[in-house]
Amino acid sequence: MRKNLLGRILFGAALVLSAAVHAQDYPSKPIKIIVPNPPGGGNDLTARLVAEKLREKWGQPVIVDNRAGASGRIGAEAVATTPPDGYTLLVTAPASLVINKSLYAKLSYDPDAFVPVSVIVAGPGALVVHPGVAATSVQQLIAFGKANPDKLTYASQGNGTIAHLAGALFQSMTGAQIVHVPYKGSAPAVADLLGGQVSMMFSELAPALVHIRAGKLRALAVGSEKRNPLLPDVPALSEVLPGFAFSYWIGMVAPAGTPPVIANKLSAEIREGLRQPEVAKRLVELNLEAIASTPVEMAAFMKRESERWGNVIRRSGIKSE
Repeated sequence: MRKNLLGRILFGAALVLSAAVHAQDYPSKPIKIIVPNPPGGGNDLTARLVAEKLREKWGQPVIVDNRAGASGRIGAEAVATTPPDGYTLLVTAPASLVINKSLYAKLSYDPDAFVPVSVIVAGPGALVVHPGVAATSVQQLIAFGKANPDKLTYASQGNGTIAHLAGALFQSMTGAQIVHVPYKGSAPAVADLLGGQVSMMFSELAPALVHIRAGKLRALAVGSEKRNPLLPDVPALSEVLPGFAFSYWIGMVAPAGTPPVIANKLSAEIREGLRQPEVAKRLVELNLEAIASTPVEMAAFMKRESERWGNVIRRSGIKSE
């Protein structure tokens, strides 16, 4: 028994040593970052910022590969089946990691098996409507939604996204009846909102802000717990609906089995990259906050988010489409 125990200890030590050596050599070839959304949205922009900084630091190509569709499942599945060597990574919004497992009875990948790397950035949300909507306040929107069932439509980046679930939570808290219209990403959703094909959206503030300032969209509320300094005259949703808040975050994960030393190395480089002045300036322009959490911090955060949005899905009876 002692020999077997000693053998297991030596084998484990060898694995740790091998992973450490591998981390020292990492990366020695191109890295691919898969984004489960179309180009132009927050995920894509964040991934490209990170890719640029990793490329500069390590001198290796870092390629961003957009694989949109199916509420992030296509991109997540692609990463889940790759070797756990740190050369294929996923940069994604919450759907792929903390929402799909409550939304779908069966997935072809295990969201909990991914190795957390870092919550890279987070950004506030905003409830925005097309100027043609006859509501200039949240109270008026609620009243219209109650008096005119299914006349209002709200866009989202896809089934099970934060925008979708925020809309479901809004309906359950207010009694307003609004039709959900899912898209494949932020860009096409915002485009149809601008065109009046849909009435409203629980949007990321970043892509909507320029249109709000141009008068092409009307902001009725922000999703943060307090008012946003960029829109000081726009109330927080919690002022009308106590406890209602929603925000967007974007994180990086690696395939199951990726050595912790690789995840920690990636996390440290992301943190360093986000501190650079030109990146910080770009994030301010995008209205995004640098988070750059450690793998351990990201794991704890994802657990809380899974519980929060899982409860919304169950209470609202949301089913996969």
